[in-house]
Amino acid sequence: MSLPTPTTRGKALRHGDFATLCEALDYAATCQTGFNYFDGKANLVTVLPYSELREKAVELAKRLVPFAEKNARIGLAAVSTPEFAVMFMACQYAGLVPAPLPLPVTLGGRGSYERQLERMADTGDFHALFCPSSMEPIMSSALNDQAIPVLTFEDVNNLPQGEILRPFTADDLCYIQYSSGSSSSPKGIIGTQASVSANCHGISKHGLAVNEDDRCTSWLPLYHDMGLIGFMLTPLTSQISVDFIDPQDFTRRPITWLQLISDHKGTLSYSPTFGYELCVRRWRDDRELNLSSWRTAGIGGDMVRPEPLTEFQDLFGTMGFGEGAFTPSYGLAETTLAATFAPPGQGLLKHTIDMERYERTSEAVEATDLTPEENQRTFVACGKVLPDHKIEIRDFDNNVLSGNQVGRICLKGPSLSPGYFQNTQATEAAFSADGWLDTGDLGYWLEDQLVVTGRFKDLILWHGRNIWPQDIEWAAQAAAPHRCGRACSFAMGGAGDEKEVMLLLECRTRDPQLLDEIYKAVMAAIRLEVGVPVRLQLVPRGTMIITSSGKLSRARVKDKYLKGAILDLQAESPVTVIGAETA
Repeated sequence: MSLPTPTTRGKALRHGDFATLCEALDYAATCQTGFNYFDGKANLVTVLPYSELREKAVELAKRLVPFAEKNARIGLAAVSTPEFAVMFMACQYAGLVPAPLPLPVTLGGRGSYERQLERMADTGDFHALFCPSSMEPIMSSALNDQAIPVLTFEDVNNLPQGEILRPFTADDLCYIQYSSGSSSSPKGIIGTQASVSANCHGISKHGLAVNEDDRCTSWLPLYHDMGLIGFMLTPLTSQISVDFIDPQDFTRRPITWLQLISDHKGTLSYSPTFGYELCVRRWRDDRELNLSSWRTAGIGGDMVRPEPLTEFQDLFGTMGFGEGAFTPSYGLAETTLAATFAPPGQGLLKHTIDMERYERTSEAVEATDLTPEENQRTFVACGKVLPDHKIEIRDFDNNVLSGNQVGRICLKGPSLSPGYFQNTQATEAAFSADGWLDTGDLGYWLEDQLVVTGRFKDLILWHGRNIWPQDIEWAAQAAAPHRCGRACSFAMGGAGDEKEVMLLLECRTRDPQLLDEIYKAVMAAIRLEVGVPVRLQLVPRGTMIITSSGKLSRARVKDKYLKGAILDLQAESPVTVIGAETA
């Protein structure tokens, strides 16, 4: 019976101080560590030591060099299997640019997935697309109108054998990372060897302060930057063993994630807030866990909501989960992955502000005993900026703000992407000539730590107030937590104060009496806590559109609603909005 790769390297730890991924794997291959793949019941399926990963990647690269010219783009289905790791690294040794692609389950129906894939292929100018044989029909269908060959992994391994390697150098590209599409169509973010190396080094040396005893555990999808960079490339460049489970297995059995951490003494693992929330909901008290080894429970990929994390802490703290383990961070694919990290052991640094004051002045003023509870909102600090990187909070005239003033988060540093592949317009809109990125996010400083408050595009401007859709959504979910799922709020129709605020709330029941109770409870909560007139519609589970990173795509949900494609459970028929604006 195979055993997973050990935590001990057998060689000196290096914190990602390599010029290229090929150099990093050349060194990691001399260590004992590697990747381990488990099924949904925490059974070990495949072991891939870094030594074997390098051997297989080099062999495959010799087949890929004759297949395509240097810097050709290869669409690569990002399945959580050894084949993906081998092919991604084979591209590095062959001088080809892999573009990890999402899987059909994440995008809602086959038609939607095919359209998404077709747009990616258009912007990426793919030479070919590689995928498992099970995915070949849907991918071939999506690319039916394009002269892009779709090869199964078996086909790729049977390409004619060559003899030459063509590894990327320090000045070359590394990959194309597609944005998660929370507010727009996916854009191909360029990752260079330099930007990836800088971010992996910053994460390992400073953000996570990786040590000799660290071991990673991950269920995160490898087509998203938090999975690809955070839990495949950073561990590889730091010679850390990783225990993987498939994202679908996590969704079905989230406690398996915790079981792997317990069984193999995992120390580093990340999740968006909803992952921790799912574990609390699915816990059945049917096993013993020891989570005392888990020193860094990272939070990223979405807004950090303190309430579900506190519930996780209360429940699993009895099983060794440390009070200071939570590590909020902030980043985005345009900065490779990470830009800020909370200091080790800090836990959740909460800041409760007066939202009435904020909505009037855009200042994050701390709430006092005199602040009404309905006007209070708690944010969580996302930590300090990585060394050699800079963050500025700016107003809309580009003036730099300080202290508790809320403004646009702008970033600069060696981890920054040079822009979007073959999309000059989008690059010029987000990246300034002097090297700054406008992230589209809003935030403020809590002493020397960044607090993120939301995305500018999602803000609802109503009667002179800045209304966060998250406030409406969270108030609704809190009013009926056991019967409801995700919520989505957005403005539509009219201009200025004539806009209507819409709220969609997923429900787990179709009983008319229960739906009526939910409707009344939620409307009362919204009136009390938010004070904004809202049009509420109760909708079935699975209505919301979620990005690859687990974020709610308000723009796409709104578009779906305006097209009349969302069922009203209290009317039991699709609703069509006539004369409303399009998303």
